[in-house]
Amino acid sequence: MADVIANMSMSLDGFVADPEDRIDHLFEWFGNGDVETPTAVEWATFKTSEASAKMLRTALENVGALITGRRLFNLTQGWGGTHPMGVPVVVVTHEAPADWPHPDAPFTFVTDGLENAVEQAKKLAGDKIVAVASTTIAQQCLNLGLLDGVQVDLVPVLLGSGVRFFDHLDTTTKLTGPEVVEGDGVTHLSYRIKR
Repeated sequence: MADVIANMSMSLDGFVADPEDRIDHLFEWFGNGDVETPTAVEWATFKTSEASAKMLRTALENVGALITGRRLFNLTQGWGGTHPMGVPVVVVTHEAPADWPHPDAPFTFVTDGLENAVEQAKKLAGDKIVAVASTTIAQQCLNLGLLDGVQVDLVPVLLGSGVRFFDHLDTTTKLTGPEVVEGDGVTHLSYRIKR
């Protein structure tokens, strides 16, 4: 069944957004090169170095579903009904939105717990990867032993404060790796969770 991998762009001091939830500095690498990587939406064609483009193409080919939390879903306004990855999205929430304007979009709102959300995402992904794109959900997955790996797109910036990728962890988690890909303005690090 599908591996569950958390992935975020992160500052050198551990933040994935500034205190106002802005990600500008952390996402600059998505547009700092000349190799284009189209996504499932017209508004998000990435222009990166070849090394980063290869990594992005691999992700677009191998991710089968995405899990996010309600906070990120709200911040992005549900990506307009289509996530750039072009895969089904499972939203962990206490209550499904009553006014979701894209009822036919491949979004599933799970209100009965993270374990069920992961199980549904794995079924949707088949033998592909389930990507976790939320700090809170990634932290909860780590605490519950539901993650198989962590990918960090490490950006050479110090934000000083903001939203941390790894916070509120209940246990020590050991990792293997990393596999390292040097991009332009980013270092891609891939780790596996030690079992």
